[in-house]
Amino acid sequence: MILVTGGCGFIGSAFVLRWLKDQDEPILNLDLLTYAGHPGNLAAVANDPRYRFVRGDIGDMALVQDLLSQHRPRAILNFAAESHVDRSIAAPQAFVQTNVVGTVKLLQAAHAYWQSMPGDEAARFRFLHVSTDEVYGSLQASEPPFRETNAYEPNSPYSASKAASDHFVRAWHHTFGLPTVTTNCSNNYGPRQFPEKLIPLMIHNGLKGLPLPVYGDGQQVRDWLHVDDHCSGLRAVLDHGRVGETYNIGGRSERTNLQVVHAICAALDSLVPLAGGGSHARLITHVKDRPGHDRRYAIDDSKIAGELGWQPSITFDDGMRQTIQWYLANQDWVESVTSGAYRQWVEQQYGGRPGS
Repeated sequence: MILVTGGCGFIGSAFVLRWLKDQDEPILNLDLLTYAGHPGNLAAVANDPRYRFVRGDIGDMALVQDLLSQHRPRAILNFAAESHVDRSIAAPQAFVQTNVVGTVKLLQAAHAYWQSMPGDEAARFRFLHVSTDEVYGSLQASEPPFRETNAYEPNSPYSASKAASDHFVRAWHHTFGLPTVTTNCSNNYGPRQFPEKLIPLMIHNGLKGLPLPVYGDGQQVRDWLHVDDHCSGLRAVLDHGRVGETYNIGGRSERTNLQVVHAICAALDSLVPLAGGGSHARLITHVKDRPGHDRRYAIDDSKIAGELGWQPSITFDDGMRQTIQWYLANQDWVESVTSGAYRQWVEQQYGGRPGS
């Protein structure tokens, strides 16, 4: 079996669902169920005998060691992370605790477990650490996309915490020999993404006729990767990636934030026209930019393409339409995660930011 951490989150749950769809190997999910971890993400497999859920913290070494000893996984995939830049600006300590301290404790438990394994099992074991392109910093418009050899230049508390976790994973391989692999992905989108991130927030607000808040001039560029493509890339790295290496996983879909919002508006205009007519684009509202907002991210995925034969298969237009249709068909899920606490957060982030 394999162990995933943070499997009730957006990317983790997509990986679990795809894993159980593609093969029979059991999967164990350890998740603390913080605000962005939603058990409903995995309702479809809750009663599957191949799936087991344990609520707990990756920083609880006694729990992790017990799970490793009991279930003997052949691999650990670490999805568990605090992941929203805005929240890291408001409360950075939580990001240090989960992304740095939690990862180190998980590495310690994994190393002890790996050392106890018979030789052939130890040789096959992998610790796959899922990270972000934000660790590389910000690109100018004329600069080439991030490669695995780019220096780390994190600019937010979130990206700094993920950069630190990446460094600790590297250290556990080079110092202790733990067979690790790290992936750095571009911005994910798709079903079951918590609606504080750009795309689900725009869909959620657009469906309710609420303002669509866009930071600054909206010209920040991101490379957009459908979560299912990300999961297929992770599977390729888990199965065939070289130990000790890093692989960038990108969507080959650079867009400005404003282009993304307009694409969502156009799709909503087609699928759910506004009652009074006109375009959802009239709801776009520019708000004061967030501190230290990186201008551009872009991924060079030539390494994973060349070594492992992986490339994204879902175009941005197709993926966006599928994503919007999922949210339209799953409003019960949306209502279950957009609680009073969520509404307070959105008001705090955007309601008090006058137009720039």
